[in-house]
Amino acid sequence: MSQRIIRLCESRAVTGFPMAVPHLLLSLLAIVTTMGLAFDAPAIAALPPGNAVKDPYAILRNALPIEQKDLREIQHNLEDTSNLVRGNRWPAVNKAASSSEFLLNKRKQFILDSLDEEKREKGEKILSKLKQNLENLGELASAKNKLDFIEVRRASLKEIGDLERLLLAEEFPYTIPEEFNNLPRLLGRANVSIKTTKGSMNAVIDGYNAPLTAGAFIDLAIKGFYDGLPFTRAEDFYVLQTGDPEGQEIGYIDPETQEERHVPLEIRVPGEEQTIYNQTFEELGLFTEIPVLPFSTLGTLGWAHSGEALNDGSSQFFFFLYEAELNPAGRNLIDGRNAAFGYVVEGSEVLNELGVDDRIISIKVLDGSDRLFSHA
Repeated sequence: MSQRIIRLCESRAVTGFPMAVPHLLLSLLAIVTTMGLAFDAPAIAALPPGNAVKDPYAILRNALPIEQKDLREIQHNLEDTSNLVRGNRWPAVNKAASSSEFLLNKRKQFILDSLDEEKREKGEKILSKLKQNLENLGELASAKNKLDFIEVRRASLKEIGDLERLLLAEEFPYTIPEEFNNLPRLLGRANVSIKTTKGSMNAVIDGYNAPLTAGAFIDLAIKGFYDGLPFTRAEDFYVLQTGDPEGQEIGYIDPETQEERHVPLEIRVPGEEQTIYNQTFEELGLFTEIPVLPFSTLGTLGWAHSGEALNDGSSQFFFFLYEAELNPAGRNLIDGRNAAFGYVVEGSEVLNELGVDDRIISIKVLDGSDRLFSHA
């Protein structure tokens, strides 16, 4: 039993502090880090508080491996209206809606031409719906109709997401090093339902940006590995961890090798061709970078590894309990040290109710299992 407890303490691997860090210390750490004072681990990114994208759907849209600047610009225009609407800055909201409508009308054909020929008919139908919704957004902004504006914007962003998925290439866009050929990989995305003793959640698992981490998770979910496992660590406003199997083992034992399966640390940086493996941002001097999949929203799923190695994560994972004051945008101590591999998109409020007396009842793959491959 002692071995498992030691490993769980080490698996935090995000601040170098032991498992039972007092809440006050976390608060002080966040405040001092925000001030930019020197610690053993420098701040991972320099964005000021409030600039982080906290909507999991927006993060997932931005993380898709596509290049269509016009569609991205419309998407970002609409996403940026969130704070504008919250602050009742209706002239700015109206301007964003109008510029989005103008850009779509001007660049519609370019967007269609970006699609493969067999997808263009479907794309045109989506663009027609999007055009109508953008027209409605301008009218709702002029009328300062907040509730309806938010609903129509949500529908518009869903349509943009549908278009962006049509732009995805058939082939997986990144190279996975041959040394990991024996590991499962998720070459795309999957949706999962996570049922706990306090309620259920749905999450999107991103194999584009963390194929080996996502692959290990989906593989274990399909095997039923997580069903019935307890939450072994719960720290308010920080993490909720599970995945430690019953008994003396602390990870998943491959039945063929009878050895614990290990998954490397795996993080993508925006603009880089290939994924970073088994190196932290500090080691690479990437002190101002924010990963493609950041720990910036409640319900970010992260992969745990020990404090002694970056490549010994096996089955344990955690939910990041985002709190803006304790984990300021771009200055949390997990980005660049642990791999994020997905986001809770429905039911994240359940996370605030869970503790070490609770359990995972089941994790079921709703779709995407066909994108899981047992090896290269």
